[in-house]
Parts: sequence; C-alpha cells; structure tokens
Amino acid sequence: MTPTPARITAVDTFDIRFPTSAELDGSDAMNPDPDYSAAYVVLRTDAGDGREGHGFAFTIGRGNDVQVAAIEALRPHVVGRPVEELCADPGSLNRDLIGDSQLRWLGPEKGVMHMAIGAVVNAVWDLAAKRAGLPLWQLLARAEPAWLVSQIDFRYIADVLGPDEALALLERGRVDADQRSARLRVRGYPAYTTSPGWLGYSDEKLARLAREAVADGFTQIKLKVGADLKDDLRRMAAARAAVGADFRIAVDANQRWNVDEAITWTRALAPYDPYWIEEPTSPDDVLGHAEIRRSVAPVKVATGEHVQNRIVFKQLLQAGAIDILQLDAARVGGVNENLAILLLAAKFSVPVCPHAGGVGLCELVQHLAMFDYVALSGTTDDRMIEYVDHLHEHFQDPVVISDGHYVAPSAPGFSAAMHPESLERYRYPDGTYWAEALPTPDPHHHDLLQRKGAAA
Repeated sequence: MTPTPARITAVDTFDIRFPTSAELDGSDAMNPDPDYSAAYVVLRTDAGDGREGHGFAFTIGRGNDVQVAAIEALRPHVVGRPVEELCADPGSLNRDLIGDSQLRWLGPEKGVMHMAIGAVVNAVWDLAAKRAGLPLWQLLARAEPAWLVSQIDFRYIADVLGPDEALALLERGRVDADQRSARLRVRGYPAYTTSPGWLGYSDEKLARLAREAVADGFTQIKLKVGADLKDDLRRMAAARAAVGADFRIAVDANQRWNVDEAITWTRALAPYDPYWIEEPTSPDDVLGHAEIRRSVAPVKVATGEHVQNRIVFKQLLQAGAIDILQLDAARVGGVNENLAILLLAAKFSVPVCPHAGGVGLCELVQHLAMFDYVALSGTTDDRMIEYVDHLHEHFQDPVVISDGHYVAPSAPGFSAAMHPESLERYRYPDGTYWAEALPTPDPHHHDLLQRKGAAA
C-alpha cells in the first residue's frame, strides 16, 4: 500500500515582543520608542522527522497583533498541503496566497497582508532547506537556474525583466560559482554596523561604539538623522572625529523629510562626507527619490526596507532614483519576490546592501545576499549587509560576525528558528516577561466599567 504523503498539519502563530525601547535601541527620527517585535509562524508536519518551518514578519509593537491576525488568515491555504510537493515548489503557495482575491483586496501585494505572505513563504523555504540539509543560501546557489525562474512572479515587471532574461542572468551568474562559494566560507560577506547610530544615544556612547566598530573590522557605520539639524551636525562631527576621515559613514532619515527638506538637510551634512542618505522621504515617492539623487550627488541615495514590492523597486530602478538597493527579507512576499528584486538589481547593475537589524532580519537576509554573490552578481564590491548587535541570542542559529564580515551559515535552513524559551518568555501579553512587566488590571475598575456599560 502506498504510504500517505506527509502534510502540513498546523500553522502556529506567536506575538513576540522585546522591550528594546527601554534602552532606546532601535530609536530613530520616525520611531522614537520602538519595542522590536515579530509576528512569528511555525509550520508543523506529520512527517515524523521533527523538522519545522519557521518564519516571521518584523514589526515594532502594537501593530504586531494585527500582523499575527493576518498570518492566521492564511492558514486555510497551508494546512493539508503535501510537504514534499510544497518544498519542491514554494512558488505554488506564493501564487495561491497572493491570488486569494478577498485578501488581495487589502493590498494588493503590499502592507500587512503581503508581509504575512512573506512570513509564511519564508517558513516554507526554511522547511525546504532543512529537508535538503543545506543552509538556504546554498540551496538557492546550487539550484538550477530554470527552477529559480519558475519560482518568480514576473507579472507587472515583464516590461523590464522577463523569464528569458532572468534565466540568462542566472546562467551567467553560475560561472565560477563554486570558487566564490569557497571564498565565502573562508572570508564571509562584508558587513556594516548601525549599532553606534541610534538617535537616543548620547554623543559619548556614539563615539565609543564608533571606535569599537573600527577596531572590530567594520569599514562603515550608520547614523540615524532627521529630528534636529543642529543635533545631527554635532553627532556627525563626533562620529567623524571617532572614525577618521577615510571611514564611511552612512546616514538614515527613516522617511522623515519632504523632498526639499531632504535636499537641504543632506547638503548641510555634506561637509562630514556621508556615504549615502537612506530613506530620505516616503518610500513610495519614486520621482521624489530621483530628484533628491540628482540634487545631493555625490552623496548616494539608498532605500528599500519599506518598499512594498517588486513593482516599486522596478520603478525606482527605471527612474534612476537610487544608488543603493536595500531589500528586506520580511517586508515583501518572501524569498520568491526577493529573487525577482535581486534580478532587477542585477539587470540595472545597482548594488544591493540589504536592510537588517530588527528581530532576526540579520539572520534571514544574510542568505539572500550570499546567494546573490555566489550565483548572481558575482561580486561584493560596494555591497554590505547591515548589522545590528541585539536580539541574536534568541535564535538557534544566530549570525556570527568576524572581522567585520558575516560568517556564512552552515546549519540547514533559513536561520529563522527562535529558542522555545524566548518564545515562552516574550510572548505578548502572557509570556513570563510581559506577565511581570505589564501593570496588573484592577478587577474593581473592570467591574465598574461593566456596570456603567449595562446601565447605559
């Protein structure tokens, strides 16, 4: 008798929140008190091998309950799917999730629902890589180019990049891929650090962390800017004094400015030689970015962590609006859409410097950048992955930084799995941390409100 194929039996969700606002870790001009959070998903199967698929969407606090609900809305599309078929073709689920017309209405292909799709699709890729016994970057780098092309949705980008050209880019990228893979395992992938630059840090802490970054082998740091120009000029002076004249300093406004403000502010910072200005205005304003880029050169313009999908990236590239493309592992519809974005960047010869930090974004995005180096772009010139030194201890396969480089992951999967103890402690609102930290409701006050409601 033919054995019954293993299937996905459960899609478990968790609202995980970390109190990063207590130390102002992650603070910037737009988000002064973030509590870094993850709408976390686990795919369970009846395969009996203990393997699970882990994924998440990164948020910063109260919106996480909405994000968790969005993931839960996708459960009917996932439960019951044959595991082997799903892992052999994650694109099939990607297409079904994007194609749910009633949920698509909430996007389409953007916002909370699209991030939920990304979390679930990334969990499938995590499961697929574990079943293959490979870290995700190697699974992708070893994959046949034609199969990778089959995983990409070319709708809305085919006027710029179609399957045939994508296949040619990937076939060209395979030349000498084995040698690059070997070099990657020895040297790692270049990183830069944002850890010194949070807006809530004192000048003394900024300067100390900047000097430590130089000593640790980094070649670039990043500072948050945009709240007060006088403060930014003072902080840039402190950072430049700490790292020296030849060290790269990028600056990040986190969408704070109008177009004219972005130009004026960036020009004011120019004496301190910023390498790029990141998210100078709304991530949806393609033409605004193009105008800023024309006006602030030679300072480069970078954006991408809040770009909603491959279609907006296509327009940013078509319009010559960015010098640096900053894809995010959890903002768009998962690995499949990020493959399309990497291919678009390769076609336009725009360097990719992925966004990271947050909760687990460093763990995820390293795989995408390493695949890009090994099997697509073939270079790390002017390419770096952002690094932020917090929350890695909650992951079973955390990132490792050595001499300013990401060490290539070797464990099977997408590096997305968190420790069960962290899920239990930081689950909101009833995890052990939050049960102690949140104020205890007043039963008398609750009863009084109920009585008032009944009387009304």
